[in-house]
Amino acid sequence: MVEISAALVKELRDKTGAAMMDCKRALVEAGGDFDKACEILRQRGIAVASKKSSRVASEGLVVGKVADDGKSAVLIEVNCETDFVARNEAFTDLTKHLCEVALETKSTTAEQLLKAKTNGSTVEDLISQAIAKTGENIVVRRLSLLELGNKSGVFGLYIHSQGGKIGALVKFETSNAIANDAFGREIAMHIAFAKPQYLSKQEISADVIENEKRIESGKADLADKKAEIKEKIITGRLDKILGERCLLEQPFVKDSALSVGKYIEEQAKQLKTDIKVTGYSLLILGEVAELPGQSGEDHNAGVPRNPVNPALSGQVALSVPGEKPDVV
Repeated sequence: MVEISAALVKELRDKTGAAMMDCKRALVEAGGDFDKACEILRQRGIAVASKKSSRVASEGLVVGKVADDGKSAVLIEVNCETDFVARNEAFTDLTKHLCEVALETKSTTAEQLLKAKTNGSTVEDLISQAIAKTGENIVVRRLSLLELGNKSGVFGLYIHSQGGKIGALVKFETSNAIANDAFGREIAMHIAFAKPQYLSKQEISADVIENEKRIESGKADLADKKAEIKEKIITGRLDKILGERCLLEQPFVKDSALSVGKYIEEQAKQLKTDIKVTGYSLLILGEVAELPGQSGEDHNAGVPRNPVNPALSGQVALSVPGEKPDVV
């Protein structure tokens, strides 16, 4: 039997994060071959990961990053089982790395990201190793990648400061290159707070409009109104109801005297450029409903969509009780 030194066991533990006894057993089984022992632990880690994959992972983080060249940006939800692991430095480092890999590989779905290569292995392998180290199920649940392509523009990114439970990403196309993108973060913050269902009224389907009209028509206070008066009231109510659901028509969270659209127009004048919102995403930690689709001009296959919010380029929009954006 090959003698296994304590130093070798410690080295294997430092590299893999596995327990000391597991490291010693792996080294014994590998006959002292360090690389083979690593492989044995990795295989066992994957087995552990598969056992834990059925456990609910409802904690975690929403993270995001704008690429260094400013041409793309990503928003990702990564789940784990407990808030303790979510606040762990190793977990937060993992989520940051996933953002970098998603941007480098242009992954548009969680499935694509898991298959992406990083440091000689796949992201899926990296996740399995993290599961083995933490003892918790870890899931890359969803992501939204927005890209400018060859167009000029900027991104706004906002992650709620209290625990990373909600994040918003918005893409702007501009007629000229601009250096000041501070307004972008403010619009992303507004999205996180107001949770618009559509970008503009033009995105609202005829079915949705007809359904709202039917609801308003059946209200008791209109029962005795003349047909022409009733129609005018319904039109006015519909305009207000649908406007409240559209990003560009919502009162801006930092100045309710302005709509978001008007605020963007003011910023465009100050920056001497045209500014157009062409896509946005909203991720809220742990939301469960998913449908395919995305808003604006960025259509990312496989990106979940909010059933009550068909235009969120991305994601679901349930409110987070007790949370408001950190308006400054």
